[in-house]
Amino acid sequence: MVASTFVTLGMFIIDEFSFMDKDGNPSGRTLAPQIGGGGTYAAIGARIWLAPDLLGMIVDRGHDFPSEIQSKLQDYGEQMWSFRDRTDRKTTRALNSYLGDYRMFQYLTPRIRISPRDLTGTKLAQPQLLHFICSAERAWDVISEIQDVEGWSPVTIYEPIPDRCIPSELPALIRAIPNIFILSPNAEEALSLLSMPLPPTKQSIETAADRFLSYGIGSGSGWIIVRSGAMGSYAKSLGTNGIWTDAFWSSGDSGSGRVVDVTGAGNSFLGGLAAGLALTNNVVEATLYASVSASFVIEQEGLPGLSSDNTWNGDSPKRRLELLRRRSKY
Repeated sequence: MVASTFVTLGMFIIDEFSFMDKDGNPSGRTLAPQIGGGGTYAAIGARIWLAPDLLGMIVDRGHDFPSEIQSKLQDYGEQMWSFRDRTDRKTTRALNSYLGDYRMFQYLTPRIRISPRDLTGTKLAQPQLLHFICSAERAWDVISEIQDVEGWSPVTIYEPIPDRCIPSELPALIRAIPNIFILSPNAEEALSLLSMPLPPTKQSIETAADRFLSYGIGSGSGWIIVRSGAMGSYAKSLGTNGIWTDAFWSSGDSGSGRVVDVTGAGNSFLGGLAAGLALTNNVVEATLYASVSASFVIEQEGLPGLSSDNTWNGDSPKRRLELLRRRSKY
């Protein structure tokens, strides 16, 4: 069995929605259940660049799994999904509640966590690049399971879970950091972990990156990549100058309708980063692929559309990559 290039341990979730105005009254807006989950968005971010048989994730399929969601997943390439049927329970679901512009998130069903052990004996076993989203404490458990597999040393891409990016989590993160090749919080999460003031600025993001590097990411050979929304992303390793990569769509594009919903943008960024790293073996170059992946995800509510001519939302990822490369200063 040939090892997959990229696998995410993130979960598949069916997202449900509730919309209230800022005073708590129904806004009148409705949205049908959507495909969700950080793992799903990461997988699609990688799929924009890689063939479906080179990547994947486990999808726990409950007895209520909608046929229309099954069909949409297969449209992206059935080879990338490793389904586990859970006939004794519902598919993992979560409620996204909006109070004006404030978003709240809660699970409606128990979560089923995915670990490296779950990949054993499947087509996803021992991938070259492994993405995981969890608390710092659980990240250590993931690392320990990886180390238990003889001959497997994947490129690890760790995305801290947002609600655990608090100062009390920093000691656990410092413990795990030497075994993480790419650490990628978003800007608010990075500053929160380090007890630094918000809102983020480019200067504070660069300072935070240096602090994380001082803890020995990848035993001194790893990278910090701070995802910074409309500011782009900042990547740095020990011994290199930090590099800012532009977001493909800038903050000004939100007014033109190009930026519709940023849900999943960070997850898809990291899937695109993994794909770019697999294709170029260069972290800085890979951030361009990552930015393009995120650009397709934020153009609509839910996942982007893939056409038979291998365009996404009617556009070519390679075209966007060349445009972004020309805009870049390095």
